[in-house]
Amino acid sequence: MSGNVLKLGIPKGSLQDATAALFEKAGWKIKFSSRSYYPTIDDDEIECLLIRAQEIARYVADGVLDAGLTGKDWVQENRVEVEEIADLVYSKTSDRPVRWVIAVPNDSPINNVKDLQGKRIATEAVNMTIDYLKQHGVTASVEFSWGATEVKPPKLADAIVEITETGSSLRANNLRIIDTIMESNTKFIMNKDSFKDEWKRTKVERIVLMLKGAMAANRKVGIMMNVPRKSMEAVMKILPPNTKPTISSLTDDAWADLMVILEEKLVREIVPDLKKAGAEDIVEFPLNKIIH
Repeated sequence: MSGNVLKLGIPKGSLQDATAALFEKAGWKIKFSSRSYYPTIDDDEIECLLIRAQEIARYVADGVLDAGLTGKDWVQENRVEVEEIADLVYSKTSDRPVRWVIAVPNDSPINNVKDLQGKRIATEAVNMTIDYLKQHGVTASVEFSWGATEVKPPKLADAIVEITETGSSLRANNLRIIDTIMESNTKFIMNKDSFKDEWKRTKVERIVLMLKGAMAANRKVGIMMNVPRKSMEAVMKILPPNTKPTISSLTDDAWADLMVILEEKLVREIVPDLKKAGAEDIVEFPLNKIIH
């Protein structure tokens, strides 16, 4: 142990398990305790603090944390200055960015942002909403929502600004989307002074490299197969364009070993064709990381 420690904010709540899973795939095991806000991690150079994503950007900006994972949305909402190190597009249910949207009841006469003039809007992202309305020249009452925002229209609010991945929760509450304020994904951010510290910056860069490698391997698998050299051209035609497989010689000069990385869903479509083209001993294996 070098004596240096990186204070890292881990998002509590909906991203908590997805973050731990990503770190584990990258090589770090984070363990949570129901009674502690200090998760353990198998790296003596990292000290984790479990905290709401909404607050991480502020604590990083203030120097309480050296770095953290939080949404682009919460950096904007807190109006703070931090170093944005990397985009990490992952979430609790998908690999797509989440959206902050304006939603109204299905039978509402509100159809666009201009119709919000003078209306009441409930949201957790007050600053973000005010900034958006200002851009469109609209003045409305924006109130902070402590939760269960979807149930507030129409009695407690005319509209809401809420985060969504699929829109299913909004539809379940008889709401429709009239506009998207912003798309957001997870960012790895650093405190500006911590970024100037060579050891901390290098530590973060190494972590980010491995996290990106884990993300690159998501939904991909490796395929190995033995291919008769006379069938190699036919096998290559089955693989996706621009595929660059590794081809190695075998003890039998008439055969070669071919290894390639493919989208997992594609494998089920092409393996029968590879077999028909002459490939044998086809083996599929999982991937943890792909370092580009």
